[in-house]
Amino acid sequence: MAARKYGRKAAKKVSRAMHERKSGTLRSGRSGRKVRSRKQAIAIGLSEARKAGAKVPRKRRSARKKKSGRRAS
Repeated sequence: MAARKYGRKAAKKVSRAMHERKSGTLRSGRSGRKVRSRKQAIAIGLSEARKAGAKVPRKRRSARKKKSGRRAS
């Protein structure tokens, strides 16, 4: 049997964030805008869990964007 990928503390943080999103009280970062997206609520919960030292896998590195081929000459 495989070990848990996410710890129980992480699950608690994510579920709290989801409840806040449902009730309309979850806000994001510096802007303090209301969070409507389910994915964003999960991301907020996981980042809080990371800060709290819970067992959460590391963030995946985003693929680097290619520079556009057109250049001003």
